[in-house]
Amino acid sequence: VQLQASGGGSVQAGGSLRLSCVASGRTFDSYPAGWFRQAPGKEREFVATITRYGSSTNYADSVKGRFTISRAHAENTVYLQMNSLKPEDTAVYYCAAGAYLAQAMDVSNPQYWGQGTQVTVSS
Repeated sequence: VQLQASGGGSVQAGGSLRLSCVASGRTFDSYPAGWFRQAPGKEREFVATITRYGSSTNYADSVKGRFTISRAHAENTVYLQMNSLKPEDTAVYYCAAGAYLAQAMDVSNPQYWGQGTQVTVSS
């Protein structure tokens, strides 16, 4: 499966952005999916994951209550709605897919990566 992320940009603190990740090659609901991010000088970290059929989600503590991951099966797309953005959310955001036909993603071992999309939050 190939993943294409989009939707990044520059916003002020308190603003919102919605990231999209479109899959091609196979239907996206054959895979659990997630979002990760990497800030300058830091390691890539888990942000949110969603199971294959969207029945369960999981979030990093730093984004709980502000970010929402969802998926639209008909559009072969996973979204990350980001509200109440903070300067510390500034990073390159990557979408990822887990193992084919697995229900949930192993966040320590994503199988497929999209290219990153830059999110910059100014104070």
